[in-house]
Amino acid sequence: MIEYPEIDRYASLDSPLHRFDPRAKLIAFLSLIFSIVLVPDLKVAFIGLLFAVFMLILSRIPLTFVFHYLEWVAIFILSFFVILIFTFPGEEIARFYLLSITAEGLYTGSLITVRAFSALILIFPMIGTMRFDTTIKALYRLRVPGSLVQMLMFTYRYIFVLMDEFQSIWTAMESRGFQLRSNFYALSTIGKALGMLFVRSYERAERVYQAMCSRGYTGNPRTLVEFDIRMKDYLLAVSIMGFAVSLHIASFTGVI
Repeated sequence: MIEYPEIDRYASLDSPLHRFDPRAKLIAFLSLIFSIVLVPDLKVAFIGLLFAVFMLILSRIPLTFVFHYLEWVAIFILSFFVILIFTFPGEEIARFYLLSITAEGLYTGSLITVRAFSALILIFPMIGTMRFDTTIKALYRLRVPGSLVQMLMFTYRYIFVLMDEFQSIWTAMESRGFQLRSNFYALSTIGKALGMLFVRSYERAERVYQAMCSRGYTGNPRTLVEFDIRMKDYLLAVSIMGFAVSLHIASFTGVI
């Protein structure tokens, strides 16, 4: 059974971030994410990580939900951290047989790891506190190119359909005795299955396009959600963006 990554599963909760205007929320959180990933100081990056955790707690999204989707990404990030500490040139501080750990590698790896986790954590209170169609409409109102918004919308909508399609193909293959092995026959069969998935995807795209045109689709997302930005939304957005700027000020002035 395929488990779909419904990042907006808890969009119906009530929190200050759920009541935050979607347009202001996207601008504020994207500014904060870019600010944290560009911070050159490890101590300042840790402060950004703590703030990201605070925003996550403020959103009231269950931590088990967040950790469930972070675990696979965490494996990749930690693997990159291990590679850096053993391969980055610098002053040696420890050695394990032929591998040596350098101070510069440990610092750089820790900095990249902290920044990556901060950015990933902030995605949940940014997107997970509003419905996906609301996010699409907010992007459109922020004058993001319409083609890019539509690509994002259709990708999110039909990626699950394609997953179901491939699952049905895979089930049909297994019912005919196919077993996944490391040989040419198995690779050839998987290639043919992917080719069939591509053909079905193309045919479905044609049918969807014709159906949309027949219903008068113009490329503009239409939802029942109406945006009403208030003074408290401005204050919260300015506070988050001010914190993002203060991280770089603290980093360059060395006050931390």
